[in-house]
Amino acid sequence: MSAITVLTIAIPVLVVAAGVLLFAAARRRDTGAATGMMSHETARRDRGPVSLDDDGVTMSGREVERAAVLARREESLPAVRVEEAPVEWVPPDEETLGVTRRQFFNRSIVTLVAFSSVGLGGAMLAQLWPSGTGGFGAKIRVGSLDDIKKAIADGDGFAYYPEARMWVTAYPSEALPKAEAVYSEPELVAMKEGIVTLWQKCPHLGCRVPACLSSQWFECPCHGSQYNQVGEKRGGPAPRGMDRFAATIDGDVVTVDTGTSGQIQGPPIGTNTTGQEAEGPHCVGGGSE
Repeated sequence: MSAITVLTIAIPVLVVAAGVLLFAAARRRDTGAATGMMSHETARRDRGPVSLDDDGVTMSGREVERAAVLARREESLPAVRVEEAPVEWVPPDEETLGVTRRQFFNRSIVTLVAFSSVGLGGAMLAQLWPSGTGGFGAKIRVGSLDDIKKAIADGDGFAYYPEARMWVTAYPSEALPKAEAVYSEPELVAMKEGIVTLWQKCPHLGCRVPACLSSQWFECPCHGSQYNQVGEKRGGPAPRGMDRFAATIDGDVVTVDTGTSGQIQGPPIGTNTTGQEAEGPHCVGGGSE
């Protein structure tokens, strides 16, 4: 095919393509302006002024359409962020802000510890504070000597006074010379009158020591410590004899001091002023030293 023939075909094609592009551009421009295609009569009428009743402004139809298009475009555009001057930071008011969860838990723990400490301190003070009259930890009026000795005889050698947590047994007068070499004067006050006031608590680990009527000894059921009738250690792991209470005798009335000042440690291991041996079977196994 010759070059003339090619040019003959290409030129009309280019002309048609250019026309199509121009037509499309014109349509796109008309569409963007939202004016549309109008007849000659409509276009002639549209050129005349249009009076708007709302604000009294006189505009042509095309101007109204263009204003509407511009308004739609402005609505679709993103809002412009207006830069403002930074505001100085002011710490919030704690009362307005309230209490955070961490503050709540911290304050709760501190309050709980404070109440626990106060309760523990109060309990310790109550334990150490001297008790009033009539209960353990104070001076207790036991009764007359005759009544106490009668109670010992009725109890087959042992009299128990629960309000004083105390055993009272008889002390033989023939053993007093040996007792005076071992015991203190507050202990000897009652022993010289023929009685011994013994705390029921075992010196080993604090168990209540019962009387064994068959052996006529005190025998601890917890660990087997044994004491003769006047509380002197005879066997077991106890570190000493049974502790005693100081007693006073006013006329014929016996009063024992169960407070801290009236508690007297029992005699050391090896003390045996009465020489009493077990008078029968033991209630607790162990045997004498």
